[in-house]
Amino acid sequence: MEVTHAICRVSIAPLRSEASDRAEIVSQLLFGDYVQVLQKTEKWFRVQTAFDEYQGWVDFKQLAVISEAEYQMASTDYLVPAAVHSTLKAADGTNYYLATGSSLPLFSDGNCYLGKERFEVNFLPAKVNYTRPEGDILQQALFFLNAPYLWGGRTLFGIDCSGLVQIVFKMAGIKLKRDASQQALEGTTVDFLAAAQPGDVAFFDNDEGRITHVGILLSNKEIIHASGKVRIDPIDDQGIFNKELKRYTHNLRIIKRFL
Repeated sequence: MEVTHAICRVSIAPLRSEASDRAEIVSQLLFGDYVQVLQKTEKWFRVQTAFDEYQGWVDFKQLAVISEAEYQMASTDYLVPAAVHSTLKAADGTNYYLATGSSLPLFSDGNCYLGKERFEVNFLPAKVNYTRPEGDILQQALFFLNAPYLWGGRTLFGIDCSGLVQIVFKMAGIKLKRDASQQALEGTTVDFLAAAQPGDVAFFDNDEGRITHVGILLSNKEIIHASGKVRIDPIDDQGIFNKELKRYTHNLRIIKRFL
């Protein structure tokens, strides 16, 4: 049978730029992430995620193969909430420890399913509605405060700037792309920082004018973002001012609203 669809079967799976354990981690798959299989080698699948159409290479052993019909039933309506200790119990009695924002595929009556494999959900899932987004963006963002920065990361134990924004908005029922430069093309533009509201998203560019950083505004004077760690810093029309370094570290380019 030709393998064309799969789902992440482990808590966190590195998504790499090339088919090698030494290759750059460009993102991470979380438990329950659906993917299309685009290419295969002996050990690796090149995949495209269903949630944000991001591509990369993943060790095929970290995926469970599913049918196209199961893929078409893909749902991210039930998610792991903002909590540290969220576990599933597999049929053999062992536990899976899941990251915030992971999906619970085909959740029903306290169980979720990967193909024919059933998992008992030992916590109250967060239910989101992508047609009527709602939720406390700031509360979700503050959950990640002090999480270490990790290029390509999407979890409390390592996250990058765009991964933080994507997961926080996913918890509110809003689908955003993976990279900051992609996210900057979405949403509605806010013309001035003074007009910004809590939950708006600020983007920052480098000397070449390329979007390289993103964060969530707590107000029009403070921003939460991942830089070294997830931190709160002052922001003004020039950009982010790092009080520890006593200098501006990011130049403000544009503000977008997604709510």
